[in-house]
Amino acid sequence: MDFVRFSSIAFQTIRCLTLSIFAASVGVLITPLLTKFLYKHHLRKHIETRANAPVFMSLHKNKEGTPTMGGVLMWGTTLLLALIFLLLSHYFDGFWGHMNFVSRSQTWLPLGAMVGAAIIGLADDLMGIFHFGHKGTGLKVVTKILLYTSIAIIGAWWFYGKLGYHTLYIPFHGEVNLGINYILYFIFVLVATTFSMNETDGLDGLAGGISLIGFSALLMVAFTQGLYNLAAFLSVLIGTIVAFLWFNVHPARFFMGDTGSMSLGVTMGIVAMLTDTSLFLPLFAFILVVESLSVLIQTTSKKVRHKKVFLSTPIHHHFEAKGWPESKVTMRFWIISGVAAILGLILYFLDMFFI
Repeated sequence: MDFVRFSSIAFQTIRCLTLSIFAASVGVLITPLLTKFLYKHHLRKHIETRANAPVFMSLHKNKEGTPTMGGVLMWGTTLLLALIFLLLSHYFDGFWGHMNFVSRSQTWLPLGAMVGAAIIGLADDLMGIFHFGHKGTGLKVVTKILLYTSIAIIGAWWFYGKLGYHTLYIPFHGEVNLGINYILYFIFVLVATTFSMNETDGLDGLAGGISLIGFSALLMVAFTQGLYNLAAFLSVLIGTIVAFLWFNVHPARFFMGDTGSMSLGVTMGIVAMLTDTSLFLPLFAFILVVESLSVLIQTTSKKVRHKKVFLSTPIHHHFEAKGWPESKVTMRFWIISGVAAILGLILYFLDMFFI
């Protein structure tokens, strides 16, 4: 490796670390203001009584009244820093130009989709808090699917029509031209990732920790592909997730809400598509797959066999019902997710070096 290339990689590494630490610091400083606002205006989680989910009710009734919409901390801080660095780079040269990570080809879509999904989730959270919408609990599931599918369609059009993406990389094989079917595949990945993240958000620190691991793996991928602005964006997002987790671990000061889980899920799906690693994503975010599969298995079994496979779903509630403390479930799921992400990175690098 020549000195110029080494210097460039070293600079980008320092840039990402600096941005991540700065974002985490800003997030920690903002959090007291956010929590004060949430408590002052009674923006708190309502645990609705559901006759078809007695196990869930018995496990989580004590969480009634905990503030929600804490996910604003993550996407709000990321958006704020993106805009600040963009403006500073416009008016000042040098240092601020290097800190700016907003670019058309790498970060416009992740930023835009993240904010779009967050706003929909925020509206859903507010409707649930103030008892509007479907049975006073917010948006119908079908409505949410349609709204997030709309975001996925816009993203698919941008990738296919504007950026020229139309192939799928199959590990240890190579590129496969999907043609127009790329749009359908893109929509599937985004919708699946978004709702899987939402299902995973059920225990203190669970979705935040899984997101931290998944985005860290994607950061390494983006960095090795030379997508340094995308890597910088992910560094900022990771920093805000760290700040969120500091206050969200058990017992949580606040929940991320749909505004957090949906925005994280959409962003993770888009970054996987940008880096052409969607087939590695089930390992980078292994727990998301497990959570969704548990719901699908349970739903199918109840309809076909009229029996439940799990005590409660998503599967983290099953282990709670079996007597595992909430913190134990969360930390064990973190460990499983971390091991799976490392395995995914090993396979990614093997594929990169030998294919």
